[in-house]
Amino acid sequence: MDIKSAEFTISNTDYRKCPDSHVPEYAFIGRSNVGKSSLINMLTNRKDLAKTSSKPGKTLLINHFWINGEWFLVDLPGYGYATASKSMRDKLKRIIESYILFREQLTNLFVLVDSRHEPLRIDLEFMQWLGESGVPFSIVFTKKDKLSNARFAENVENYKKKLAETWEELPPMFFTSSEKREGREELLDYIDSINKELKANG
Repeated sequence: MDIKSAEFTISNTDYRKCPDSHVPEYAFIGRSNVGKSSLINMLTNRKDLAKTSSKPGKTLLINHFWINGEWFLVDLPGYGYATASKSMRDKLKRIIESYILFREQLTNLFVLVDSRHEPLRIDLEFMQWLGESGVPFSIVFTKKDKLSNARFAENVENYKKKLAETWEELPPMFFTSSEKREGREELLDYIDSINKELKANG
């Protein structure tokens, strides 16, 4: 799939105020500083469609981007801000959970994981919750260029082993580097294949 157009549509904190449409939505989420904005910009070929920041927690809203006049890419707030106040964490949790559980247009959730780290409890618990809630999701390993191929493969393998402790079947996985534009084609082709399937099933 080639992205010819990507336009910011709306930001808000309430899934009920999201665009009134019946098109598929593909949402991206991850812990703070996982490289979400960079990945979205790389996928859409736009330098600053999603605002990047060295300060974690820039995205505190549900952001909708209209792609190719066909589907929405949704940038969700991150989770697990250690520095945020409890009231802010609770607010973000409500925003995220209500969108994920009640937004009927959500077609697939891409959960971003920093490939440099060992499997983190917060990510594993979040994925467990998605599974228990019946939410279709995929895992996107980010920052592949920040470590050697051997180390990257080892970290991914560790993740698979950890997930296999509780999952019978592992979700789809993608391996990306925003700087080197790795994984872009695979991710967009995956979205394209789901869109085609949805159209075929009418």
